Amino acid sequence: MKQAAGRRAWLAALFILAGPVFGQQPGALAERIKGCAACHGADGNSQMSGVPSIAGQPKVFLETQLVLTREGMRSTAVMQNAVRGMSDKEITAIAIHYAALPVRGASGKTDAALDKRGREIAGKFRCGTCHLKNYRGQQQIPGLAGQREEYLVFTMIAFRDNPPPGVDTQMSAALYGISDAEIRAMAHFLSRLH
Repeated sequence: MKQAAGRRAWLAALFILAGPVFGQQPGALAERIKGCAACHGADGNSQMSGVPSIAGQPKVFLETQLVLTREGMRSTAVMQNAVRGMSDKEITAIAIHYAALPVRGASGKTDAALDKRGREIAGKFRCGTCHLKNYRGQQQIPGLAGQREEYLVFTMIAFRDNPPPGVDTQMSAALYGISDAEIRAMAHFLSRLH
């Protein structure tokens, strides 16, 4: 209860401080965030298949992805429409907002054997070196903990087989030779981390 009240106070302060950033009332930031929530969830934890959760992602990572999308380097039509004309200051305010939200993680039953296998594979391939030991990410490196399971599978396979433009090629090298089954195990493990 105390944490929720603190978060509301922090968000209220952000809206007040963001007014000058948007050059108008704080409601402009709230409207932008409302647009984000339509797909990414009101609290940044997506309930929509194929749409990543953005709660708790590193601020720099979120800013980078929004700028790459705005500049046409990431070809997601829905996102390109959402960020068209968005200023750098607006992008930063949105990134700050979502970076501060808690990651909820996957709900549903955990397959103990798959979870254990995923933990072993992530350790073997040293995913925690860049994504950190808790898999929360850092700077421009995304957090994997609590991300949607099917989104992790899709993204890791894409990195391995056909990386999209504007992404770090180190991930393609890191995933080279990893099987689909190993990727599914890692995604199961990572999606359930809180």
